[in-house]
Amino acid sequence: MLYVILAIVGLLVILLVVIYNGLVKTKIRVDEAWSDITVQLKRRADLIPNLIDTVKGYAKHEEGVFTKVTEARTAILNAGTNVKATAEADNMLTSALKSVFAVAEAYPDLKASTNFQDLQAELVDTEDKIQASRRFYNGSVRDLNTKIRVFPTVIFAKMLGFAEREFFELDESENAAVQKPVDVKF
Repeated sequence: MLYVILAIVGLLVILLVVIYNGLVKTKIRVDEAWSDITVQLKRRADLIPNLIDTVKGYAKHEEGVFTKVTEARTAILNAGTNVKATAEADNMLTSALKSVFAVAEAYPDLKASTNFQDLQAELVDTEDKIQASRRFYNGSVRDLNTKIRVFPTVIFAKMLGFAEREFFELDESENAAVQKPVDVKF
């Protein structure tokens, strides 16, 4: 009888260790994915001053557009680890950057500038990397949240200090705003 009780306790301990290790690995993957997003957002934020300086040389009277970009860049750098705040700041920055490119369309010399073209290509590459990072993050969050909700992990997850994470997504009103074309008036 004692051996049966010890075997059951041993199996429960092994099960708890396996569950804990699985949750830790998945949580680390989510943290890594979030780090990828922040690295790419920082990269984009670092490119923006160069892009703005290049455009400013050609479009000196477009100060309102540059102010919006600067405000959006500051918001994204200050968002920290708050997923919702980061997503909102990212949406604001994306919208502001569309305005910059709309302004660039009005200046053929600017569009032909090698420096502007290089910065634009670098920004497009960064945007692609941000999208990939978001997909990786959301996939990792999905895996963690699923793991936390399924049996038998659901029994131990909260007790072990694991909580669900928030997806990096747009809400409907923000999504609609991002989908609208940018209205630039001169």
